[in-house]
Amino acid sequence: MKTLLFTAAAAASFLPAVAMAQDDGSSTRRIEPYVGVMGGVHNFDSETGKEGIPPVGYKGRMVEGVAGVNYNVAGPLVLGVEGGASKGVSGDIDWEYNAAGRVGVKAGKDSLIFGKVGYKWVNFDALGPDSQDFHGTTYGAGVELSPADMGSSAMSSNIRFRVQADTMGNFRSIRPMAGVVAKF
Repeated sequence: MKTLLFTAAAAASFLPAVAMAQDDGSSTRRIEPYVGVMGGVHNFDSETGKEGIPPVGYKGRMVEGVAGVNYNVAGPLVLGVEGGASKGVSGDIDWEYNAAGRVGVKAGKDSLIFGKVGYKWVNFDALGPDSQDFHGTTYGAGVELSPADMGSSAMSSNIRFRVQADTMGNFRSIRPMAGVVAKF
């Protein structure tokens, strides 16, 4: 577990340098790939949904890596796709994988407000090493705040601070996450 946290922290420390090295100075790029590292919790209800997750109220803290591509359609409208992989660091969750489509609106100089819909697979440590995977539709919304909108004199930034909340299935869980995203 300590190795995973150290690796995630090391990867996050290199994101600003990679993002700065790829910057061409253009704020009108139409395609923006990005990567990020986030942390948070996932709390499941104590009711069984159609995913079949046992009704015991599983929960856990996790570290997640995300990667995706945004496409600036027109004006402030942004469409994108994103994938993520999460590893539980404490609690009942072993890992989670997800893929989602995103729709967003640019706000301020370089920030983004977004919603996303996709599919998620979850495996629980609490059910043993060879337990089945549970899966279902995931929904979420969040915001990516750019330093350019938080007092910096720059018109844009390759780094965004991201806060989001997701749910799985028939809103039988809550998953708040926060972290750093670097766009290229």
